[in-house]
Amino acid sequence: MQKSTPIIPKFLLSAIFMMVASVVSAQTTKEEFFSKWVNSKQFTLDVLDKMPDSGMDYKTDPGAMSFKEQIHHIGNAIVGISQGFLKGGDPGFTIDLATASKADLADYVAKCYDYGTSTMKALSEADAAETIEVFGNNVTRRQVMALLIDHSTHHRGSAIAYLRVQGVEPPAFVGF
Repeated sequence: MQKSTPIIPKFLLSAIFMMVASVVSAQTTKEEFFSKWVNSKQFTLDVLDKMPDSGMDYKTDPGAMSFKEQIHHIGNAIVGISQGFLKGGDPGFTIDLATASKADLADYVAKCYDYGTSTMKALSEADAAETIEVFGNNVTRRQVMALLIDHSTHHRGSAIAYLRVQGVEPPAFVGF
């Protein structure tokens, strides 16, 4: 008489394997992350470039940030979060937003992204994997890096809406 192999343990083992495989494949390599980071920088600069000078102070609401404040906030957050949570030092540059031209703001944002790049690339694997407290959450520095992309996307999305209200066609999205 032949002994039958139970189906349930095989099914369970297969399900566990597929879940583990999906988690592993969902991870982003450093190279993939920095490729996306470079795209984020260029897309932010492209959005800024599209806004006419006359729309730089536009706000959707008196309590909202203006267009130029949205773009400035992206850069400021990159620097502040990199310094506070990614072991970044003094970036060596600032901007006076009140007197800055659009070209000055573009230069500032580019420097902020470059500063973020150098700060993140300087992290060792152990530093990137270290769990730290950030805004009341225990996360790895790698998660903080992902937060910077998400935060930039959030505020750039607001800036794109400001472009549309001003009747300006935003730049095409480039995902990769």
